[in-house]
Amino acid sequence: MENMKKKFYRALTIAGSDPSGGAGIQADLKTFSALGCYGMSAIVAVVDENTVGVTGVHPIPVEFVTGQIRSCIDDIGVNAIKIGMLHSAELIRAVRTILDEYPLIANIVLDPVMIATSGDPLLEADAVETLRQMLMPRVRIITPNIPEAEILLGKRISSQDELPALACELSHRCGGVSVLLKAGHLHDDKLIDVFYNAESGETLRLESDRVTTVNTHGTGCTLSSAVAAGLAKGMTIDAAVMAAKDYNSAAIKAGAGYHTGHGHGPVHHFHNFW
Repeated sequence: MENMKKKFYRALTIAGSDPSGGAGIQADLKTFSALGCYGMSAIVAVVDENTVGVTGVHPIPVEFVTGQIRSCIDDIGVNAIKIGMLHSAELIRAVRTILDEYPLIANIVLDPVMIATSGDPLLEADAVETLRQMLMPRVRIITPNIPEAEILLGKRISSQDELPALACELSHRCGGVSVLLKAGHLHDDKLIDVFYNAESGETLRLESDRVTTVNTHGTGCTLSSAVAAGLAKGMTIDAAVMAAKDYNSAAIKAGAGYHTGHGHGPVHHFHNFW
């Protein structure tokens, strides 16, 4: 009888906690729920932040983080994992080690969180190379924005036309991973993200209308979680990325009509429901 029961699509987020609810673990779990997945979380840090900025980061002991990950995988299991803010090289190495204990888990999405929407740094400087060399080759897709891609590439990005070649270059420099390069920080009239699928060698242009709004807190977390949700549900990587782009764009557009906080407000994760 137990074997006849339905099973949830299961998605695990490994990230920091945002008490204001717009980014981090909270945004990830909202996204998983909105897209039909059972969400679980391993909290790596308690972040003191709101729509205005980050006041402080209180790290969770590394062994406690890895314990949370094991507890979720060993008991409930996962169909996909989203990784967000990993603030230190020690934590990055620990996450890579524990992922290697589960070699069959392939659907891993890494949002290389380095800078908050407010501009506050979220990743220690010495951890960038550890992230690139140790963790990125283990995941299936990374989702950097323009400032994060500039840090990873070590050069400035100034135009939309550069993005396809730079997404491919990022893939090669980060262990052959697929790359969703987000164009939100450019100032063109159209917002055109670029996805380089390292598994097929093809590049997709993902175009959407640019929405004039300050409510962009947690957009990166939301997009990467949406990709993970699609992979958890069995979508191809192209389909998961395209569906995530559509969901995130609609969440930004719907959230633009709300006033939340005194800075960068959140997107509307449940725009399909209310």
